[in-house]
Amino acid sequence: MKRGLFITTEGTDGSGKTTQIKLIESYLKGKGFEVVVTREPGGTSIGEKIRSIILDTENSDMAYITEMMLYASARAQLVNELIKPSLSEGKVVICDRFIDSSYVYQGFGRNIDIELIERVNRIALDGIMPDVTLFFDIDPEVALERRIQSTGADRIEREAMDFHRKVYNGYKKLASMYPDRIKAIESNRNIEEIFSDVKAYLDKFS
Repeated sequence: MKRGLFITTEGTDGSGKTTQIKLIESYLKGKGFEVVVTREPGGTSIGEKIRSIILDTENSDMAYITEMMLYASARAQLVNELIKPSLSEGKVVICDRFIDSSYVYQGFGRNIDIELIERVNRIALDGIMPDVTLFFDIDPEVALERRIQSTGADRIEREAMDFHRKVYNGYKKLASMYPDRIKAIESNRNIEEIFSDVKAYLDKFS
């Protein structure tokens, strides 16, 4: 059986990923694909428990290295339990955040050495990398204001704007380093305009 397609979405909180994921899922199902949608951290029973620890606002004293290891642990479980089996069955997997989030949030944002993040996540990834990553590119101040007005702020979202700016700049740098995989989509537009660009990329892979 042909290996499935692995799509990840990235962007600062409030960039519109959730809305676009729903549209992507519907679009690909309409083309006859079996689609699995998941998220990071989370996506499994174990991963969701780790997610609650990471995002809990009471855990403000969490060490940066602990945060990085928790993300990698949730990722390892998700890859082993859901992503690899689904891809081996020929399904399309759409994941809200993946390895690039660790590079930008813990690497660029927390200043943890990128090579250390790579070494730890090499085990967690178990050879799995996205076929295409859609980076929803929007100014972090605009995006975060949207998110907080909508759902409130978790532990990561409560960080200072300087942190979120570093994360955003990290995304921009990754997109320039890996243009074949990471597709930047200007996201300060209406939903239909954004999805038009998304479909153009999807059609090349599906």
